[in-house]
Amino acid sequence: MQIYLDLAVILNFAVDFLLLLGTNRLSGFPAAAGRTAAAAALGALYSGGCMLPRLRFLGGLVWRIVSLAGMAVIAFGWGKSAWKRSGVFVILSMALGGVAVSVGKGYFMSLVLAAVGVWLLCRVAFGGQVGGREYVPVELTHEGKTVSIIALKDSGNTLRDPITGEPVLVISGDVAQRLTGLTQSQLRAPLDTVMRCSIPGLRLIPYRSVGQSGSMLLAMRFEKVKIGSKEQSAIVAFAPDGLGRQMYQALTGGVI
Repeated sequence: MQIYLDLAVILNFAVDFLLLLGTNRLSGFPAAAGRTAAAAALGALYSGGCMLPRLRFLGGLVWRIVSLAGMAVIAFGWGKSAWKRSGVFVILSMALGGVAVSVGKGYFMSLVLAAVGVWLLCRVAFGGQVGGREYVPVELTHEGKTVSIIALKDSGNTLRDPITGEPVLVISGDVAQRLTGLTQSQLRAPLDTVMRCSIPGLRLIPYRSVGQSGSMLLAMRFEKVKIGSKEQSAIVAFAPDGLGRQMYQALTGGVI
């Protein structure tokens, strides 16, 4: 049987690309097509290298692990969520390989076990919330500074500007500090900060959370806010103590 190197590389790129996209989709993260394509390209080049006579040593277990780790870092980064997504990607890759072998040999039980294994991994890795959360990339620009973060689409976030009625994007305090220079202590004392600080457009947004009395958040309008593929002007509020999660640094409402 004759195998064409270029076709094998293209096929591996397509499979890795779809697996990485599926991993992000399964865990609720945005597609990140650019990073996904770069990671898939690494996997395709590795598979092509393994077919060359002088590079067949790359097919060893150690080099396979190195290749998968490199792809995971490129596609998912180094954050806490990256470890979970990397695990899902590895299991999906192994499951796909097992399915391909089982189909060729007619082992139906192997297909069932592979499906059950993937389901159990998802239950453990994501606490039964697989696909239950959706994340979106957000890019904020203020006075020449641009910060890219991940936001959780939270339909329960109904925070709105009491004057205009616009929905409000909430970001963590450390992101706000990077963009505006406001310190954590200033964010925790919003009324005092508004009276003493000279930042143009700084204002207060009233809010109420479950189990707590009403309070205020510092906020201001950012003229350039990109949520997903949509760029707009938006009012952004600053949560002084963060949002309690490492995998996202902002909350969007049900309509932004």
